[in-house]
Amino acid sequence: MKRQRANKQTAHIASYRGKGRWGWMQLPLAGILALAGLVLVIVRAWGMRFSGFLLLGIAALLALSWLLNQLAAGDRRWRLVRRIFRGCVAAGLALLVGLEIFIINRGRSDMTPLPADAVIVLGAGVNGTEPSLSLRTRLDKALKYLEYWPDIPAVLTGGTGYGEEISEAACMYDYLTEHGVEPERLILEDQAANTAENFALSKPLLEAEGIDPAEDTVAVVTNDFHLARAELIAHRQGYGQVAGVPAELPWLHLSVNYYLREPFAVVKTLLLD
Repeated sequence: MKRQRANKQTAHIASYRGKGRWGWMQLPLAGILALAGLVLVIVRAWGMRFSGFLLLGIAALLALSWLLNQLAAGDRRWRLVRRIFRGCVAAGLALLVGLEIFIINRGRSDMTPLPADAVIVLGAGVNGTEPSLSLRTRLDKALKYLEYWPDIPAVLTGGTGYGEEISEAACMYDYLTEHGVEPERLILEDQAANTAENFALSKPLLEAEGIDPAEDTVAVVTNDFHLARAELIAHRQGYGQVAGVPAELPWLHLSVNYYLREPFAVVKTLLLD
């Protein structure tokens, strides 16, 4: 009887330790992903640091999963812990996938044909006095939008950040006027340090132009990956009708990086901002 029980226990442990090759592949795969993640984090020129941190996080989850498999091989309590861990990972993944689908759908919704009373162009990084790639794509989209709607004012919003010799608003003003936009159409807001401040500090400037952000339609130009969060923040700041105007990045790997980052940024906005 004892021998039978021991054999059953041995078989039970073996079944948990050897649940297919996947159980033993987790650790090597975690090592590969961790190495790739470190490379992306270290090589800043590629602009994929978040993807690097994400790979490091996935590697940590795989290593933890492997460890729990080993601990659960002979202990019911650890099997319960493993079940809870898997449930949390599955719930988190479902949430992130749902948010990602929402963000992608909003990023593809171009409201340029929808009449608006004003437009806000959200700032992004400035390299010295020149617009960064992200900001330049927003400005090129803003040029098309202002050409499409020639009679509405535009608020250019963004302060001066680290490594920027002029404010983002001033950089946008220079770029747009150099490309033929009439200076009298442009209103500068050069103090904001984040998206929430972009909208908050733009409100009195719009009101001075006779535009009520709570009632009138305000278009917002930003990058496609950022549009869903920008609309969410705008509504929190009291904007009623927001018409999103998305600008696409020219390089696929950058778009992927920022789209992967946005669900986490949306969660942060919902919980902390």
